[in-house]
Amino acid sequence: MFSPSTARNRGPILEVLARVVPAGARVLEIASGSGEHAVWFAEHLPSVIWVPSDPDAAARASIDAWRAHGGLANVLPALALEATQAPWPLTRADAVVCINMIHISPWRATEALVEGASAILPRGGVLFTYGPYRRSGAHTAPSNAAFDASLRARDPAWGVRDLEAVESAARAKGFALEEIVEMPANNLSLVFRKG
Repeated sequence: MFSPSTARNRGPILEVLARVVPAGARVLEIASGSGEHAVWFAEHLPSVIWVPSDPDAAARASIDAWRAHGGLANVLPALALEATQAPWPLTRADAVVCINMIHISPWRATEALVEGASAILPRGGVLFTYGPYRRSGAHTAPSNAAFDASLRARDPAWGVRDLEAVESAARAKGFALEEIVEMPANNLSLVFRKG
């Protein structure tokens, strides 16, 4: 599988991850999709062990194909993981990364993401999310408003979320929002730290 957006956003995302993910970390990626991010980040963060996951069997096959193509020892086989199904199959990680899932899933998936991340991360562990967000109830760009409308037309349970709602859900599970990073295409990276 191939996702055109991966090539556009992987560089800026890597810049943030390189700062917030410690060397030697075990990183669980939730909803890895095609697997392109997993292989590219693992290549550029060689001391990090990358654990990709996805609930979809076709996505996991793509992840493992990209993994085989990349030939990187620090990318593990894709886990079958649905964020809303606890307990997760990985019991400990140093960081949890979730790219472009929050807006393409029901709200309960976001609640499960922060709950699952809280269960497996140690104190000081990082939860990183990336995607479009509303701020103070308003879209950050007309393109995000149009994207939100198209998502909700596909599935009324989907949509661009309020940053404050995501922060509140994370705070309820012991995370503090440490950093908001403006990204290309009106997206944001959110860096949460477990207290």
